[in-house]
Amino acid sequence: MKIAIFGIEGQLGRDLAAALAGHEVIAATHARADVTDAAAVTAVVDEARPQWVVNAAAMTHVDRCEDEARAAFAVNAAGAGNVARACAAAGARLVHVSTDYVFDGAKGAPYVEGDAPGPLNVYGASKLAGEHLVRAQCAAHAIVRTSGLYGLHPCRGKGANFVETMLALALARDRVRVVCDERLSPTFAEDLAAVVRGLIEDPLPPGTYHVVNEGGCAWDEFAREIFRVAGKAVEVEPIPAAEWGAAARRPADSTLENRALYAAGREATPPWRDALRRYVERR
Repeated sequence: MKIAIFGIEGQLGRDLAAALAGHEVIAATHARADVTDAAAVTAVVDEARPQWVVNAAAMTHVDRCEDEARAAFAVNAAGAGNVARACAAAGARLVHVSTDYVFDGAKGAPYVEGDAPGPLNVYGASKLAGEHLVRAQCAAHAIVRTSGLYGLHPCRGKGANFVETMLALALARDRVRVVCDERLSPTFAEDLAAVVRGLIEDPLPPGTYHVVNEGGCAWDEFAREIFRVAGKAVEVEPIPAAEWGAAARRPADSTLENRALYAAGREATPPWRDALRRYVERR
């Protein structure tokens, strides 16, 4: 199949390209087709005539989105709409990558696909707007929400992921302060890319699917596991998010459950601790 990937230069995009290497992958690079440029997006899709398009392009720096809301909505919302319209016009199916931050974190349990969103920050609001535009503009879509993504390639918009940040700190100090009252579902980008490949090669009905490594943890627990797996003797001091003082408010518990994926008969994703171990071994 022909598969066009927007955001192919990013952390997830590179793993998607590798996972889909058995197909004809069209690299919709930022220079070739910025998703905020509707005409450029349409030109790429019209020229390639792919059966599938994956939109992994996003402005993902959560705190920067607070200061650059217009840019965040241009990429994460309008950009997603541009890709969706181009897909619909060309008869291509679309996989659109979204986020756990569309939720407010107040549920107190992992979110499933049917739970009502309620973003707390600009990033989450812009991604939710992008979801709405995808649903409205392209009927043949799969919206894939994920959480706490990390991978072997750098994130184009943020640089180092959380695992790499922790391992870098371990070289300089024996004690780190990490937020303890926000929970996530850490997800290895290679595992997410493998599920996306499955959605393309064996499609499910259009809709929204959560795709994370199994389980969840607080950021400080994640950090402790990183140091344990990497064999680093670093003490983790838990601190509340209010003390950290980030520009953007985060949900207290945005862990996700892969309910729709499993209901459709797909295999369970690996536990997050297993995924982290494989990541550390691979790096």
